[in-house]
Amino acid sequence: MKVVAKTANEAMAEAMRQINPDVVAAYPITPSTEIVQIFSRFVADGEVDTEFVPVESEHSAASACTGAAAAGARVMTATSSQGLALMNEVLFVTPALRLPIVICAINRTLSAPINIHCDHSDTMDQRDSGWMQFYVEDSQEAYDSVIQAVRITEEAFLPAIVSADAFILSHSLQRIEMLEDEEVQDFIGEHKTPYSVLDVDNPITVGPLDLQDYYFEHKRGEAEAMRKTPPIIKKVDREFGERFGREYGLIEEYRIKDANKAIVVMGSTAGTAKEVVDTLRQDGEKVGVVKVKAFRPWPREDINKSLEGLEYVAVMDRAEGMNGFGSPLFTEVRSSLYEIDKRPDIYGYVYGLGGRDVKPRDLKKVFDDLKKVESGKKIERVNYLGVRE
Repeated sequence: MKVVAKTANEAMAEAMRQINPDVVAAYPITPSTEIVQIFSRFVADGEVDTEFVPVESEHSAASACTGAAAAGARVMTATSSQGLALMNEVLFVTPALRLPIVICAINRTLSAPINIHCDHSDTMDQRDSGWMQFYVEDSQEAYDSVIQAVRITEEAFLPAIVSADAFILSHSLQRIEMLEDEEVQDFIGEHKTPYSVLDVDNPITVGPLDLQDYYFEHKRGEAEAMRKTPPIIKKVDREFGERFGREYGLIEEYRIKDANKAIVVMGSTAGTAKEVVDTLRQDGEKVGVVKVKAFRPWPREDINKSLEGLEYVAVMDRAEGMNGFGSPLFTEVRSSLYEIDKRPDIYGYVYGLGGRDVKPRDLKKVFDDLKKVESGKKIERVNYLGVRE
């Protein structure tokens, strides 16, 4: 193990180097460009054996990655925002073909207006595409999650997106503990693939026309495969923890056991929320944080177990649901809690769109709002935090 200072972009690129994938096809887009730019230097310097394919668009990158994976290759790429959106057509194909690909996604808002800073609208746009989605709090988790994702995808035969917040993580230096190259290779093991279209002794048809007769059954099978991923994720994460001392789970609970109020959040804001909780705890307030690491597969059982018995919960969404009743994380949490007997009073907060900073005082206001509800006052069920109304 070596201790280094790395941005999330650098940490993800280093993880890719240690993984040494067979193929990386990529097209640059801010703020994820640096990941593949750094990785291309590893290719040019002979530090990896990867076939690096500089394509003409993100749609082409996703197409090349899917084709390479279907041919039996271990495949990775990186993108953000409009780039991920341009991949949309292909991103629905990849999990339907049960191909294990890893995308390092740097969360950047979708236009318009044009904005290069952080929110989760780009990956939320893909939440029902069939890709596993993991959101990280810091550069260490970004590095570890990319390595874990290779194992997870190749045991589930489904692709995964590992997401880190733009600029907050992608361009900010943090202390991380890097594994030795041999340790990473030993952990990920030999590449596993469900099939290879180049295996002429076992020919198969990939991507055929599939009409009323079997389409429904194929999509049902794809959905069932995603439902079976939580035990795989937990197993890989547990083994990673036993070997290297860091474990993340589908969710992370912070000071939740004796809490009566909690914030549910994803990404880098979890770190800020933990600091606020520590401060409020010094004042005797029973508050906590639940960080959602895996948004897909949705960790329903873990969420219910964590939040059951709490009195008040605020769910923080760094994406706008565009006139749904709340944004994606809020609606998932609220839907999950519907089936438990002792469910908390739950409120949604949209925050940080387009990179709008979220400060400790903002999250303290959320807890203050929950205290108002506790005292009998009414607040809106869905709220906007830090916006000029």
